[in-house]
Amino acid sequence: MSKDPSGARAQLEAMSVGFRASYVTYDELTRQVRAWAEGFPEIVRLQSLGKTPEGRDIWLLAIGRDPDGDGPAAWVDGNMHAVELAGSSVALAIAEDVIRNLVCPTEPLHDLPAHLGALLRQDVVFYVLPRMCPDGAESVLRTGGYVRSNPRDDRLGRGAPFWKIGDVDGDGIALSMRRLDPAGDFVGSPEDPDLMLPRRVEDAGPFYAVYPEGTIEHWDGFLIPAPDYLSDNAVDMNRNFPYGWAPEPHQKGAGAYATSEPESRAVVAFTSKHPNIFAWVNLHCFGGVYIRPSGEKPDSRMDPTDLTLYRMLGQWAEDLAGYPMVSGFEEFLYEPDKPLCGDLSAYAYTQRGAVSMVCELWDFWKQVGLPVLRPFVWNYERRTREDTLRMAAWDREHNQKRIIGAWRPFVHPQLGPVEIGGHDPRFGIWNPPPERLGELCERQSRFFLRLASLSPRPRLVDVRATRIEGDLWEVSAVVENLGFLPTFVLSSAKSLPWNDVVRARISVGEGVTLVSGEHEAVVGHLEGWGAVDPMSSPGFPRTGGGPRRGRVRWIVRGRGGITIHAGSPRVGKVEARLEVG
Repeated sequence: MSKDPSGARAQLEAMSVGFRASYVTYDELTRQVRAWAEGFPEIVRLQSLGKTPEGRDIWLLAIGRDPDGDGPAAWVDGNMHAVELAGSSVALAIAEDVIRNLVCPTEPLHDLPAHLGALLRQDVVFYVLPRMCPDGAESVLRTGGYVRSNPRDDRLGRGAPFWKIGDVDGDGIALSMRRLDPAGDFVGSPEDPDLMLPRRVEDAGPFYAVYPEGTIEHWDGFLIPAPDYLSDNAVDMNRNFPYGWAPEPHQKGAGAYATSEPESRAVVAFTSKHPNIFAWVNLHCFGGVYIRPSGEKPDSRMDPTDLTLYRMLGQWAEDLAGYPMVSGFEEFLYEPDKPLCGDLSAYAYTQRGAVSMVCELWDFWKQVGLPVLRPFVWNYERRTREDTLRMAAWDREHNQKRIIGAWRPFVHPQLGPVEIGGHDPRFGIWNPPPERLGELCERQSRFFLRLASLSPRPRLVDVRATRIEGDLWEVSAVVENLGFLPTFVLSSAKSLPWNDVVRARISVGEGVTLVSGEHEAVVGHLEGWGAVDPMSSPGFPRTGGGPRRGRVRWIVRGRGGITIHAGSPRVGKVEARLEVG
């Protein structure tokens, strides 16, 4: 690693495969993460959490001053839904920004204040999983066909007809098919015949049925099955995590059992062994919104201290990324009073005790000039025919017509005459146009780095040995938390069985014996400076929360070295050494 910041910056720039301006393949992504690990071995670790069924590695980066350490860690992952490719670019951009902050410490990073950059360099490890479902993403990039998470389906008892998506006309890409049908529910737009619009009673036709490009498995030659987003890929990865998991038919896409998929199992195995993860952002597309806990109950039943924290983060989200932050339960249920089961953010918040959230990247509604509806889930459900026309106009004027394309006649082996093409939402709707990726990456990094700055920050200070008499000494130290968050991170996580209190332990060298006190002393949890007295106000300021520091003491005899360790599973360990005698 270059010791010259300008040289390090040039080295970092030369390594880029261009993920801020294009959607990268698995090979390009692999080349990128390996370049960082090989170019900056002191601060970057690369490991594979496991292999996918198609043999691809699930890459995880650990980045920090001590990337192998157990100090407070911030996690970000992307591309758990295959078509949501922008998550990989944003995760890689965050990784690159963290590396830049470490190797170019005197250079500004976006608008991050210098003291926050120093805090992140010293205190936080970053875990970056840029592509959770590489098999699915590769399929989407290569063929264009819709894949929810991974292109595989091992469901038993599939005797009913279903659509198998694939290229049928030999052009190498799977898009859509339209077929003339007097009972069809779509019509071509009078202004743009390639644009399919929902049929109205005023429309005279011709009418169309619209299907995915592909063939029908187990077809009886007559009834055409309704298209389904999980028709030929069984599992929605965001329904396969252990917290609140429920099987089908209660939860569609749940998988055979929680963590039945190698990708979700790898994530759970790693994070269960890393209680130091205090912040977690799960990147999706699209919408332009952060979705926070709780996903299973209203705010009135949520831990009030957690809720206060998320309300503060919601203001940051608006200011830094331009996205609102909404409750999963109150604004993002697809069916009223039916929470999602087995989603990753709920696992991260409830089982891992992390400040977790989903980010739906790409504020498409705002870009098109449409009103943003609340509750937010209505934006996906309550769009009108006029809204569709405005989306098509935006595609023509600002997106190089990537979404709405021409239809080409083709004789389908099962359905006969159809037209293929027409609609490709990958770049424009599901993900931003490639030329807009850079600004998306910058805004999300600005928010994520500030979220990471909230970490607990344990310190050992005022470490001293005071002579009592002869070679008898009192050894004492103060353990304090200088971070925003408490050492238990979230109020709701305080009772988790592994969320142990801070403990201090003394180790004595040869020539020193412990006379009084246990080797290990309980300090207890330490509050962070982010705790505010609920009665505090601008006109009546009062410090709130519990103790932020604790003192430990031992009596030793002799002459020699002593080491004091302090910490907990959540915040890692710090140590101090001194000599007595």
